[in-house]
Amino acid sequence: MKETISNTVRAEGLIHALPYIQAHRGKIVVVKYGGNAMINADLKAAVIQDVIFMNCVGIKTVLVHGGGPEIEAMLNALGKESRFVQGLRYTDEETMEVVQMVLCGKVNKDITALIQRSGGKALGLSGIDGGLLQGKLLKSGGEDLGLVGEIETVNTQVLEQVLESGAIPVVSSVALGIGDAAGHTLNVNADTAAAQIAAALKAEKLVLMTDVQGILRNVQDPDSLIKQLPRKDLENLKKDGVVSKGMIPKTECCSLALDGGVKKAHIIDGRLPHALLIELFTDEGIGTMIEAEKNA
Repeated sequence: MKETISNTVRAEGLIHALPYIQAHRGKIVVVKYGGNAMINADLKAAVIQDVIFMNCVGIKTVLVHGGGPEIEAMLNALGKESRFVQGLRYTDEETMEVVQMVLCGKVNKDITALIQRSGGKALGLSGIDGGLLQGKLLKSGGEDLGLVGEIETVNTQVLEQVLESGAIPVVSSVALGIGDAAGHTLNVNADTAAAQIAAALKAEKLVLMTDVQGILRNVQDPDSLIKQLPRKDLENLKKDGVVSKGMIPKTECCSLALDGGVKKAHIIDGRLPHALLIELFTDEGIGTMIEAEKNA
């Protein structure tokens, strides 16, 4: 039997969201879109609806995406084995061609088209377009990562022009090589790219969509979700082992954004439908919100 919702309940939901809409209107929110929400068709549709809603109520939304599973599938189809170094995909010239083809040519355009078909306005961009993202080769522990890059500069003018037009920039995480990487396109971690973009734009919020609830005090206990914490507590949580393994790079991206001028960073569970709207427009939220230092 289909559940019915009264008009009163619908109205109460909208009124409840009103203060959040007013607070966020005209502000920039950078969303890193990835994980299961990019693979599952129903979740993908929900994310697109959320992003269009945000844009319609006046939130200047930037959507940054990765595409690891799609890249992996294409490499497998080509018979090329993937290799990871310190959790990062080793990227030789051939792999970079696949990364660029999949991220910029397919995934980016698919997301952009889906937003358009769903009634939104979007412009697909790669980090190469207009010199949006420029970077050098990433040096990590002396390991050779190939054409994996770290961002040096973000050309915010490109994004600001799209945002002022009322459209949603959809950004794929590749960068134009400079310095030791001049003449090359670089593979950039999408979480890091989103954090760098958020900092450069002095965004109100960075939202990382993941396949976990957020930061848990006990990973075995879903009820131990830490809903809110100040930036300064992250180091203690690392020392205590609360933040560990795959959560470490997520929180490092949050710290990067917060230290760069972003006010709040959110780690949310993209496996839940409409996670973005629940996190941004309800008192309870759905994930972990990390706040910048008040005197920062």
